Amino acid sequence: MDSRLSRRTVLRGAGVAMTLPWMESIPVWGSETVVGGSPTDAPKRFAAVFMGCGINSDHWWAKGSGEQMELGKSLAPMEPIKHKMNFITGLFNENATDVGIHPGQTGNILSGASLQRGAELRGDISMDQVLANHFQDQTVVPSLVLGCEQPVTGYHETNFSMAYSSHISWQNKTSPVPMEVYPSLAFDALFDNQGSRRNESILDRVREDAKSLALRVSRSDRAKLDEYLNSVREVEKRAASMRTAREKAQERANDRGKELARMPRPDDGLPEDIRDHMRLMCDIVALGFQTDKSRVATLLLNRDLSGLFYPFLDVKSTHHSASHRDKSDEYERISRYYCSQYAYLAKKLDSMPEGDSTVLDNSCLLFISSMWSGNAHDSSKVPVLLTGGLRGTLETGRVLDYVGKDDDDRRLCSMYLSIMDRMDVKQDRFGDSDRRLAGL
Repeated sequence: MDSRLSRRTVLRGAGVAMTLPWMESIPVWGSETVVGGSPTDAPKRFAAVFMGCGINSDHWWAKGSGEQMELGKSLAPMEPIKHKMNFITGLFNENATDVGIHPGQTGNILSGASLQRGAELRGDISMDQVLANHFQDQTVVPSLVLGCEQPVTGYHETNFSMAYSSHISWQNKTSPVPMEVYPSLAFDALFDNQGSRRNESILDRVREDAKSLALRVSRSDRAKLDEYLNSVREVEKRAASMRTAREKAQERANDRGKELARMPRPDDGLPEDIRDHMRLMCDIVALGFQTDKSRVATLLLNRDLSGLFYPFLDVKSTHHSASHRDKSDEYERISRYYCSQYAYLAKKLDSMPEGDSTVLDNSCLLFISSMWSGNAHDSSKVPVLLTGGLRGTLETGRVLDYVGKDDDDRRLCSMYLSIMDRMDVKQDRFGDSDRRLAGL
């Protein structure tokens, strides 16, 4: 075994660097003890997946536990992985209640902060960025902040800024973290793909380094390396086609004197089929976690007051309009579709070995929406799913019901404190809570 192979082993080429996933013959996370083929100090990761405007509550339920857990129709995509999931109901974000609809219910979903109306933004740092700040010296990309719908500007009728509807990740009291909506740019940032050669395949540029590495690792690790490179190749091809579309869109915007972000899809260079967009963003998060490039991510699948269409679901209304009929069959199909994107990411992470466990086993993947009912704009409780065991610190396969508990015993921020504890980020208080979530 070559002693130079270490935690920071990467495949390098002209203008690009590819960090490797965990391999048993390379101490990717340093000189930690390996027990039974598993790293005892594998990194813990957190990702939040957001859906705006609530779910179909008639079909968003679970009962039982473990392999015997029963799932409502909208949660059917989680069936293969339900034993690694916690279904949580009854939690609420107090500062998102009694403030009017939409922006005031969304901009603090990960912070629990009281939001300010008017021209000046005022909230607080979101929990993903608290984690990102903790890990910033340990990872190349402190956090992946991705979205599948362009942010919007202006003000809602409630006099809250629409920035609150467009961003869930906030770096401080007054500034959201810039959200990347273009998959090609997210891919380039993940692999440090810069300069005039960024349109060339990164795998072609690291080929010689990969061949050299393959000669120095175990046979099983060579198979893992091949699988990883093939996965990157697939994502790269899809990102490359979207890069071309974005570059052409930018040229059109320049010719017309328009701002690219204000042009409609697909004129803005985003994929016309939202399914392609969401899957690719999920794949980029998964690669970021697998290679330990990043340990924190947020993925805004759609913003609050979303204008996305779903012809593939036989739904004629926009997302926001459909949510006003949240008990309809149409909105159930939408709710199930968004759950399927979350399930896709969870299963992707679970397919990535990390010793005797998987990347998912060492992660916490949150699904959350800004409200329970889009018709009533009811945020007195919000839908929450947690998947992954955070390296054995989070029990899974449970239904946790906080409906009817005292307000102090069902705060979202209490759950965030509990998650941060398990990721070794200790806070005396976060948002509107100074206590951990009982039962989690």
